Amino acid sequence: MIHSRRFLQLVEDALTRVAEISPAETLEKIERGDDFLLIDTREDGEWAAGHAAGAIHAGKGIIERDIEKLAPDADRELVLYCGGGYRSALAADALQKMGYTNVKSMAGGWRGWTELGLPVE
Repeated sequence: MIHSRRFLQLVEDALTRVAEISPAETLEKIERGDDFLLIDTREDGEWAAGHAAGAIHAGKGIIERDIEKLAPDADRELVLYCGGGYRSALAADALQKMGYTNVKSMAGGWRGWTELGLPVE
């Protein structure tokens, strides 16, 4: 997908404030049984077509509205992903602005997850 220059600048700015985690590191956290939420921020159709095993869905369009229901503890670790890591970085930045203190964006997103052959549902 070709992204506009302004969109990429917005993502680059968000990434100056947002920590990233790799798909492999995310899987390690799942396998260790770490207490965190893996949140798919993609659109409904993308989610329905397949998602990372164990993930919950809160699309970028609604995550700010619904996050307090999903994660009432603002210190809970959250790992967000999207198709390639851009939308999740923007969503992570917004959640940090809302007071969430332990938010990461999964670098490479769904594409990176599936390229490694990691578990999907």
